[in-house]
Amino acid sequence: MAIVEKVIDAPPEQVWAVLADGWTYSDWVVGTVHVRDVDDDWPRVGSELHHRAGPWPFSLEDSSTVLGCEPPQRLTIRAGLWPAGEAIVAFTLEPLGDGATRVRIGEDFAAGPLRWVRNKLNDLVLHQRNKETLNRLADIATRQKADE
Repeated sequence: MAIVEKVIDAPPEQVWAVLADGWTYSDWVVGTVHVRDVDDDWPRVGSELHHRAGPWPFSLEDSSTVLGCEPPQRLTIRAGLWPAGEAIVAFTLEPLGDGATRVRIGEDFAAGPLRWVRNKLNDLVLHQRNKETLNRLADIATRQKADE
């Protein structure tokens, strides 16, 4: 499992607002290139976000499903990338005393061929990907904070 964390200079509610807006996922989730549709009740448990991942013309269309939602502390998603497989991604938000938030992403392959290739290189790639994902999430959350 790849676990990455970052302190974002915005309160948990502000960071959560980005997580709760499924239409922004292609802006900050590395590898997601287009959001095709988002269920109206996103991020309620069972709701789906329909996306395209990977570079054109090889991009894959699939969807991600919310497995757990505890605003503004935790969001767990099953991210589909079939035929490559699927991953379970957990976002945890922890308030810090100075108005900042520690955000943690834990990701692990749960099904399909990607699950079979678990190794140190795979963990390193996920780690770097999620590090950049948190950097992008921070940019959006802090920009929204400044716009208020």
